[in-house]
Amino acid sequence: MNDLFDIACNFTHESFDDDLKQVINDAMGIGVNKFLLVAADLEDANKIDELILIHQDLSYFTTGVHPHYAKTFNFESVEKMRALITKNSPNALGEMGLDFFRNLSTYEEQIFAFEEQIKLAIEFNKPLFLHQRDSHESFIKVLNHYRKDINKAVVHCFTGTQKELDEYLNYDFYIGLTGWICDERRNKNLRASIKNIPLNKLMLETDSPYLIPRNLDPKPKSNRNEPKNLLHIATEIAKLRNESVEEICNATYQNSIDFFSQA
Repeated sequence: MNDLFDIACNFTHESFDDDLKQVINDAMGIGVNKFLLVAADLEDANKIDELILIHQDLSYFTTGVHPHYAKTFNFESVEKMRALITKNSPNALGEMGLDFFRNLSTYEEQIFAFEEQIKLAIEFNKPLFLHQRDSHESFIKVLNHYRKDINKAVVHCFTGTQKELDEYLNYDFYIGLTGWICDERRNKNLRASIKNIPLNKLMLETDSPYLIPRNLDPKPKSNRNEPKNLLHIATEIAKLRNESVEEICNATYQNSIDFFSQA
């Protein structure tokens, strides 16, 4: 059985409140033995702390604010986040970035939250866990301003173009792929471009409970995605890249361990 590391588990989501232990056991049954617990906002910190204590041998975690919640982020939040980083020493900061698809926070709010979190990552020498949707130009512009001081970064849930991929790789960023890759109808360009991701820059994620693979059969009635589907995603990526599943699992597992363990 191949070892797998799921770098995006939203275990603070209410859909996992009643059966998280079973969800983790099911994932471990197919080889997923490391999970990155992703924060959406600073209020997730307490729940993540509790989960880490229970699953400390399995879990890595982030601290940060998703662009959807940027409207809640102010200078007081910066100090609160600084205190959380000092206290808990997360493995990365985020999920941070820009999202102009839904615009649940204004442009100005998103830019402020993104920049302040990057500054904290530089201050504490932490990796960035990045979110970008329909905002590539502004995203790159912000990152370019801090580029020389950024430790390292992973672009989580990459669904972009070859041009965007080239720019991220030029920054020496890692690339996280989700079950989005399993939708052959909408992702022809993405499914072609992933062949150009160096194996030593690739990571795997479910982004559970979101983004359940379209070609998963059977699908649960709840349509909830789980880490146990990571092997399905790895298998699809291996096929598209003309590599073995073992190669994909081994490389992405080691990439993820190295990336998040040095924080």
